[in-house]
Amino acid sequence: MSYFKDLALQYIDGEWRAGGGSWDIIDFNPYNEEKLASITVATVDEVDQAYRAAERAQAGWAATNPYTRRGVFERALRIIEDREDELIEAIVAELGGTRGKAAFELHLAREFMREAIHLSLRPEGRILPSPIDGKENRLYRLPVGVVGVISPFNFPFLLSLKSVAPALALGNAVVLKPHQNTPILGGTMLAKVFEDAGLPPGVLNVVVTDIAEIGDALLEHPIPRVISFTGSDRVGRHVATVCANHFKRAVLECGGNSALVVLDDADIDYAVDAAVFSRFIHQGQACMAANRVLVDRSVLDEFTEKFVAKVRTLKTGDPSEPETHIGPLINSSQVESVMSAIQQTVAAGAKVLVGGVSEGNVVAPTVLSDIPADAPVLTQEIFGPVALLIPFDGEDEAVRITNDTPYGLSGGVHTRDVERGVRFAQRVHTGMIHVNDGIIHDEPIVPFGGEKHSGVGRLNGDATVEAFTTQKWISVQHARSTFPI
Repeated sequence: MSYFKDLALQYIDGEWRAGGGSWDIIDFNPYNEEKLASITVATVDEVDQAYRAAERAQAGWAATNPYTRRGVFERALRIIEDREDELIEAIVAELGGTRGKAAFELHLAREFMREAIHLSLRPEGRILPSPIDGKENRLYRLPVGVVGVISPFNFPFLLSLKSVAPALALGNAVVLKPHQNTPILGGTMLAKVFEDAGLPPGVLNVVVTDIAEIGDALLEHPIPRVISFTGSDRVGRHVATVCANHFKRAVLECGGNSALVVLDDADIDYAVDAAVFSRFIHQGQACMAANRVLVDRSVLDEFTEKFVAKVRTLKTGDPSEPETHIGPLINSSQVESVMSAIQQTVAAGAKVLVGGVSEGNVVAPTVLSDIPADAPVLTQEIFGPVALLIPFDGEDEAVRITNDTPYGLSGGVHTRDVERGVRFAQRVHTGMIHVNDGIIHDEPIVPFGGEKHSGVGRLNGDATVEAFTTQKWISVQHARSTFPI
């Protein structure tokens, strides 16, 4: 995998170069701890260079015929398709994703690149009527200019692409900072795809760095008008505060504590399958994951028996092996956090039905029951393979428990009565919720985002156009106005 070392550089103004910092970010394989790459961090000065390169390149890129811009994304899609095997190996190596997870991420990445192709032609102006005789109101939709993107480690290629590609398609330039645990897939790999697709130099820049080196320079810089952030609500709060202080728009996709609810008339076998996928995909390192599985008490015993039995079949270990379901968490500190949450909850009285142990960075898929009502784990996000089984008596209690969290990202409800499910879903305070399905979903034209601490704003489709463009009113007076002075 020589491409890890080949791409272990900064990408600024169309040039691949070493960072100017005094220390390196080490990119490790989280399963076997093999060193994949070493990248010297970018400095505050290099962040400035990246933003200024983006600003210089943006005007020409925005003025490019949108049909010509569209061609870049068509070529980028073909490159992703041609390099699928390479990308799968990179996902397995850099973030410990299983092969099934890698295929899932790349499928969505291709779909979002297809949407970016269409977004190049999406912005439309309008002519609006005026109460003033002879006046014509023209409303133009324009790119915001330069967008800063900060992406996470869990689905790095997809979640970088999801902001970068549409922002570029709409005529903006971008400066991307990937997570330090996934600098290649989340950053320079995407830059290479666009470089090979013919994107002009400077339109996309990637800075691999850390807050310890640059502080808030990426957020406070005067050039970017929009910051698109995906990550924890704690960091998201800080991003929002800094952006507000500098009159920037922030699009925030933060954490979740989502619930999958099983009503008394659900198809239990199907609900079990949906719950296992929704909790344990990518070791539970997904913002939409079903932290909580709520089950009507009348079907609790049947569901629990079948759920635990299926969880026991999940194979843990080396993510490079095709039959592995559960690979490593991203690093040892994440393992410590997850194991601490398990141990504290058990100490408070919860029961471990399966799992509860770890080896290296691999946490065994874990199911907890009999969780005390005041346990902190019920209202926080667990970024690991831990499912909380919670009984309820009737729909009203299910709604109350589901909403008893500071988050509101995704969710699901299972019932044989679809309209009952829809009525239940309407009572849940969340940005997205799915009836009779899993809860890990993202589609290119459907608005994606959360309520409460799960984020601000939406992406995908028309919501992406709103996020990365601005509107400008130009009026034309064809007659003569009269003025009171």
